[in-house]
Amino acid sequence: MKHKRTMIQFLIILSGLSLLVFSGCGKKAMPMAPQIKGQKIAAPFDLKYQTSGSQTLLSWSHKVDKKTAFVKPEGFDVFMAKKTFEACVGCPFEFKMIKSVSMPLMELIVPTEHGFKYYFRVQATGPDNMRSKYSKTVQVDCKSK
Repeated sequence: MKHKRTMIQFLIILSGLSLLVFSGCGKKAMPMAPQIKGQKIAAPFDLKYQTSGSQTLLSWSHKVDKKTAFVKPEGFDVFMAKKTFEACVGCPFEFKMIKSVSMPLMELIVPTEHGFKYYFRVQATGPDNMRSKYSKTVQVDCKSK
C-alpha cells in the first residue's frame, strides 16, 4: 500500500514537471524594431504620362505629411512592365525597376516602342532602405503607326 502511494505521488510529480517543461507561450516570432507613428515615407501620387514619338515622359508628385508620413524621400524608383497587345487579358506580368531618380526631380523620360503596352509605377525611397507604397499604376498604349 505504501509502495502504491509512493508510485502515485511520483507519477503526479512527473506529470506536473512534464506539463511545466513542455508547455509555453506558443511559437515565438522574430523581434520587431519599435515603430514611431508617422516614421514612414508617403507614396508618390498623381503619376502622369505624355507620349511623343518613341519616348514617354513620366511625371509624379510627392508630399510629406507631418502626421502620417513625415520622412522626406531621398529619391524615387521607377518600375515598368511591358506586354504585347496580343498577350492574354489578365495574364500576370512582372514589374522591373528601370531607373532611380534623385530628389528633387520627379520626372523621367523612357524610350518606348510601338506595338506594346507599358505599365509604370513609382516608389519613394529614403534613408536606411526605407520604401513607400507604390503609386497607382498607369498604362501607356503605344499602338502601331
